Amino acid sequence: MTAIWSDRGAYAAGSVLGVEDLSVSEVSAILGQTARLEHLAHGDRVQVLAGRKIALLFYESSTRTRTSFELAAKSLGATTTLVSDKSSSIEKGESLKDTGLTLRALGAECIVLRHASSGAPWLLARATGLPVLNAGDGMHQHPSQALLDLRTMLTRLPGLDATSVHEESLRGVTVVITGDILHSRVARSNAMLLPRLGARVVLCGPEPLLPEVALGLGAGVEIERDFDAALRRSQVVMMLRIQRERLAGLELNLAAYIEQYQLNGERLAGNAPEAVVLHPGPMIRGLEIAGEVADGPNSAIEEQVRHGLAVRTALLARSLGRGGFESVTV
Repeated sequence: MTAIWSDRGAYAAGSVLGVEDLSVSEVSAILGQTARLEHLAHGDRVQVLAGRKIALLFYESSTRTRTSFELAAKSLGATTTLVSDKSSSIEKGESLKDTGLTLRALGAECIVLRHASSGAPWLLARATGLPVLNAGDGMHQHPSQALLDLRTMLTRLPGLDATSVHEESLRGVTVVITGDILHSRVARSNAMLLPRLGARVVLCGPEPLLPEVALGLGAGVEIERDFDAALRRSQVVMMLRIQRERLAGLELNLAAYIEQYQLNGERLAGNAPEAVVLHPGPMIRGLEIAGEVADGPNSAIEEQVRHGLAVRTALLARSLGRGGFESVTV
């Protein structure tokens, strides 16, 4: 699937459609610019994208991703417009291509897209010629989430640099991702990015949510069914919700799932008392994660949200060739 769409020359510079679009040096540049933009004085910050126009095109509901992209754009001085499938001609059957062309004709210079269909950002980028930032496409990818998760790890784990990375930055770090892996674009993007920086990614969950032929991922990724065994190896634990909207009739025994795969205080203390706990949201307390863990000292869940705002600021500046990215090769 990825190989079909991965033709970087066909898309506008500044697009981020999947994590494979970014070299390790580009990931490092984004982290560096995230830190620099974060510390800019307000007067300088609002000039970075002053007068530029960014469209937020969301075909699926979103809280964290949509709001952080919008606040990030406005913090740089850009004008934003939100287009959703429930308040536009999309509801009348307008195609993604025509919606994109309309936004371009109205002056949009960059489009942030969330869509239920895998591959939609590639189609939009090719049709419009504009920089497109993938804010989640179906069960395929969520590249900005992987970048913000990376920055959260680099900030919380001792001895790591959150402003730059290289191929060995996460050497010795094991990241356990647990839950509905099959339907998770977050799991896919993290499992594609983190091993390129030296991490070991362990995917954990029951067979229906994590088939043996998992996601077509390669080196540095493995499956472990025993959550307690996986936890004992972990420095980072990422919990995922069960995506009921994508289960298509699949029935799960929730009581058994909670017993085997819920991250609660006793399980964390007994197996990984120092591990950093992540969750991309939305979080279902009492199902995949217990409230005492979500609110406890190991949790970096709110930090993820803050890093999301910071990272998306850099991605928007990059998409329009500003904020120090003018000389970055893409």
